[in-house]
Amino acid sequence: MKKIKIAYWATTLVFCLFMLFSATMYFANEEIKATFGHLGYPDYFRVQLGIAKYLGVAVLLIPGLPKVLKIFAYSGFTINMISAFIAHMAVGDPIQDSITPLFLLIVLGLSYRFMNRLNQHSEANS
Repeated sequence: MKKIKIAYWATTLVFCLFMLFSATMYFANEEIKATFGHLGYPDYFRVQLGIAKYLGVAVLLIPGLPKVLKIFAYSGFTINMISAFIAHMAVGDPIQDSITPLFLLIVLGLSYRFMNRLNQHSEANS
């Protein structure tokens, strides 16, 4: 159980740190703002996505929230990572720009898997 808990928090924290960094850059970095235009997105989408990432990170990191909220956050981040991969591939960006969302999707998937294992263990002990 302890190993699963450590794995859960390690994967969740790594993913959330990436999301906090990217959301912050959406608001602070002019180059990132330009990237949204390059990908064909309107500027308001950058703001919406940044806010959604902050909210999603909060949901993943706050213990004790209903599981359904966490599942919504995982789902939203999954859609975001897949969409980022497709968007970068569609405009012909360098492969490292396309691979990063896939790497983060794997980390997110591991976090989700460990969350489910923790929930199964806690339900079995109740």
